[in-house]
Amino acid sequence: MPKMVWLLVIGMLVNTTGNSFLWPLNTIYLNEHLGQSLSVAGLVLMANAAAGVVGNLLGGYLFDKIGGYKTIMVGIVITIIGLALLTIWHGWPHYVYFLTLIGFSGGIVFPSMYAMVGIVWPEGGRRGFNAIYLAQNVGVAFGPVLAGLVATLSFDYIFSANLIMYIVFFFIAFSYASIKVEESYAATTMLSEGGKLKDRTNLYALCILGIGFMIAWLVYSQWTTTISSYTQTLDIPLTQYSLLWTVNGLIIVLGQPLIKPIVKRLEDNFKAQLLIGLAFFVASFLVVSYAGTFKMFLMAMIIISFGEMFIFPVVPTIASMLAPKGKDGFFQGIVNSFSTLGKMLGPFIGGVLADSYGMHITFIILTIVMVAAIVPFVLYDLPLRRKKARELAVEKSSDN
Repeated sequence: MPKMVWLLVIGMLVNTTGNSFLWPLNTIYLNEHLGQSLSVAGLVLMANAAAGVVGNLLGGYLFDKIGGYKTIMVGIVITIIGLALLTIWHGWPHYVYFLTLIGFSGGIVFPSMYAMVGIVWPEGGRRGFNAIYLAQNVGVAFGPVLAGLVATLSFDYIFSANLIMYIVFFFIAFSYASIKVEESYAATTMLSEGGKLKDRTNLYALCILGIGFMIAWLVYSQWTTTISSYTQTLDIPLTQYSLLWTVNGLIIVLGQPLIKPIVKRLEDNFKAQLLIGLAFFVASFLVVSYAGTFKMFLMAMIIISFGEMFIFPVVPTIASMLAPKGKDGFFQGIVNSFSTLGKMLGPFIGGVLADSYGMHITFIILTIVMVAAIVPFVLYDLPLRRKKARELAVEKSSDN
C-alpha cells in the first residue's frame, strides 16, 4: 500500500481505539449508572447518531470544498473540546449534550478518511477500504477490553482515556497535510460548472444501496445497546461482554485469509458479497434470539464478524466507484450518513421493542428486518441499468 494510505490506516486505528473506550459502554452507563431506561438510552444514542448524520454530510461537503486535511482537523478539534467537557461533566443531563457534540464532530472526520483513501489509491479498489476497515477493527479488538478493565476501576477513567487517544490522533493528523487531492476536483461530464450533479443516476444508485446499509447498521447496533444491557440482566460480567468485541476485532483481522479466496472469486460481484454478509447477519441474530449464556453470545458474535467482513468494506468501495471527480467527499458523506442513520434508529427502535415485548421478540423482529435488506442490496444498480438501456435505445434509433 502507498505510504499515504498507511498514514490514514494508523490514524483510523488510533481514532477507533479511543472511540471503543466509550461506545460499547454507553447504554450500560446510561442504564446502570445514570438510572435511565433502555428507551431513554436509545433516545440519547439516537441524538448522538442524528448529530453524526449532520456531521457526515458537512464533512463530505467540506472535503470537496477545503480538502481532507482541514476537514479532519476541524472534526478532531471539536471532538477534543467535547471530550474534555465530558471528562469534567458526565452526569445527567450533561452527558447527553456532550455525547451529541462528539457525534457531530466524529461524523465530520469519517467521510474524509474514506474519501482520501479512494483518491490516493484508486487502483487499490476494495483493498484500500478494507485496510481502513481492518484498522477500525483492530481498534475495536483492543479498545473495549481495555475499557472493560478501566471501567471496573472507575467509569470516570473511560472519558479521560478517550480524550488522550484523540489528542494522539490530532498529532497523527498533521501528516495528512502532505496528501494532495486537488487533481480530484477537475470538472467532469457529470458535473455542471457550479459543481452540482447534472446526472443523478449514480446518486440514486448510492441512495438505494444506502438503505440496505442503514438496515444492516440498525440491526448491528443492537450489539452495543439492547444486547449489552441484556447480557447484564443475565449476570454476564462486563469484562466478558467487552471480550466479545475483542473477539470481533480479532476474527476480522485473523479471518481475512479465510474469506480471501471468496472475495477474490467475487471481486467484481459486489451483490454476491453483500448477500453473503447478509446471510451471516441473519444467522447471528437467530442465535442471539435464543442466547442465554456467554458461549451463545460468543458464537453469535463470531458469525456476525464474518458477515461484516463482506458488507462493511464493500459499501464505501461502491460509493468510491460511483462518485464523479470532485464529489468523492460528498458520496462518502452520503454513505456514512446512511450508516449513521442506522446507528441512530437502532438504539431507539431496539429499546422500545425491548421495553414493550421483551428481548426474544425484539431479536426475532430485527431478524425479519434484516432480511428486508436483500431488496436494496439486489436492486441498487437498477438506475444504472435503466440509464444504460436508455442509451442503447437512443443509439439504435440514431442508427436507424
